[in-house]
Amino acid sequence: MTRRRWIADEVAGNRAALTGTHAAHLARVLRAQVGQEFDIAAKNTVRRGRIVSVSNDRVEFELGEASPSILLPDLTLLLSIFKFDRMEWAIEKATELGVSRIVPLIAQRTDAHLVAASSKRFERWQRLVHQASEQSRRASPPEIEQPVKVREASAFSAPTRILLVESEQQRTLRDCLQATDVPGTVALAIGPEGGWTPAEIDAFTAAGFLPASLGPTILRAETAAIAAVAIALAELA
Repeated sequence: MTRRRWIADEVAGNRAALTGTHAAHLARVLRAQVGQEFDIAAKNTVRRGRIVSVSNDRVEFELGEASPSILLPDLTLLLSIFKFDRMEWAIEKATELGVSRIVPLIAQRTDAHLVAASSKRFERWQRLVHQASEQSRRASPPEIEQPVKVREASAFSAPTRILLVESEQQRTLRDCLQATDVPGTVALAIGPEGGWTPAEIDAFTAAGFLPASLGPTILRAETAAIAAVAIALAELA
């Protein structure tokens, strides 16, 4: 039987712990008991963990042998901010698929009220990627950064940088990925509802991003994000 996985809040030597509300879920809801074993992800390594003490706000583990690690491609998702319920679904699924980093973008067509509220969602996004990482049995959650404007995102450094654009006719995402000389080090930029403005496309392409298409149909932002991540990880694996 597959053991449930937890990402440790604290690690010291052969001991690890869950704390706060993270521990409370295991202690109260799942009724953890001393002696139970789980997989514990700590410092990008997964080890067998046996519970040695339980309280409502702290569960401590003794760590045993390490499990073989799975190396995921280095994939950054530059995701324009859109309606939070759909955006957070995309963040969750991108985490499950295996992105390394998520950077929320403030695009010209991002609604002003979403921009104003985005900084207050940051802690929620952190919890979301943490929970999705445990559910999908990742060794660590992706980094999620504070929202940045497009001009900052266009300067993002990666050997392969791809801008998903509905109007692109010549080049697909798969074409770009198959041409890369550095497998597994890729940044994908996804536009907001309504798409990128011409000025944003010019800024990205001037900075070295390659415009690419996901196909002939028009996708919602969250659909485009998940489709792009799935295609990229399949090509880079």
